[in-house]
Amino acid sequence: MGQTRLLAASLLDRLRAWRDAGMASPGFQRWAADFPLTRPVAARRARGLFDITAGFVYSQILFACVELELFDKLADRPRSAADLAPEMGMSSAAAERLLRAAVAIALLERRGIDAVGDARYGLGRLGIAMPGNPGIAAMVRHHRMLYHDLEDPLALFRGELEETELGRYWSYAGSTDPAADGDERIAEYSALMSASSGLVAEDTLDAYSLKDHRCLMDVGGGEGRFLVQAGERWPHLQLMLFDLPAVVARAERSFVDAGMAERVRLVGGDIRADGLPAGADVISLVRVILDHDEGGAMAILRAVRRALPVGGTLLLTEPMSETPGAEPVGDAYFGLYLLAMGSGRTRSPHEHRAMLATAGFGTVRLVRTRRPLQTRLILAIAT
Repeated sequence: MGQTRLLAASLLDRLRAWRDAGMASPGFQRWAADFPLTRPVAARRARGLFDITAGFVYSQILFACVELELFDKLADRPRSAADLAPEMGMSSAAAERLLRAAVAIALLERRGIDAVGDARYGLGRLGIAMPGNPGIAAMVRHHRMLYHDLEDPLALFRGELEETELGRYWSYAGSTDPAADGDERIAEYSALMSASSGLVAEDTLDAYSLKDHRCLMDVGGGEGRFLVQAGERWPHLQLMLFDLPAVVARAERSFVDAGMAERVRLVGGDIRADGLPAGADVISLVRVILDHDEGGAMAILRAVRRALPVGGTLLLTEPMSETPGAEPVGDAYFGLYLLAMGSGRTRSPHEHRAMLATAGFGTVRLVRTRRPLQTRLILAIAT
């Protein structure tokens, strides 16, 4: 049987090599671009390759629009380049160039002309998601560090960079004693996580109801965004937050502002050294496991299992590899982001199931979420 499989694989490899050589030839590509049945396919592939090449340019157009708050300026009514130019700090010609570039990538769209004949611009099908979502804008601004770290991608892959922007930013990733970090080290990334986690929390809590649970502990919960949203939905729920001491100190204000100070218990510590407190019947890990390599991830899962009673529930929510329709997100984007950060990787649901079984969880199932591109949810029961 093994010999048969090897022979079949060898034959398939030779067939694919013959196919690839033929399709890569200039003559075949000219024919495919001219032949009516293959012309649309050839055009789509050419556009796809060009979009990869031009991707950095597209991202900088988005960054410029975010920095200028163009999406908010156009949320109520369309405006012309001449009208916007003074607020953008550039000439009308330069403003027109930027607005046209944003139209080309569907961030904006043309909305006819004004009384003096100038083109008016409004929100496009992609840009319409920007107003009212400060977390997206915060992540766009944050990506300047990633672009810096990717300036020499081969050096990043080869481990030749002594330090990265993202490694400095996410200080806990490479720290031997993350619990010792003070507010000055964690303030910026803690605020970013809070700003960017709203949609993740919404999708997770829409996918799984906590009405039958008594106490939710969010591990690595930052400034409490997930817990506040859960507490608003289920007023009976007692809340616990575990994170680094400096992060927990910042979280207290979130619960005071939400009127939940009496419902929450805040615990600061290092999960690797201190473990987790008992008392919760459901524990959430929201975008936590992907930040850690295998040893760290397993230490967290085992600590969660020890803190839960038999039959207790773990909610593990984060972007994952092998997500149908979102494969570039899990393996391309997060693959390089976490490499630059210096810790962690995305994992497939299958890999998560294996790790959870090793950590002491029995029933493990993938729960459908609204936006799996950014949020997949695994439910696991402690045995």
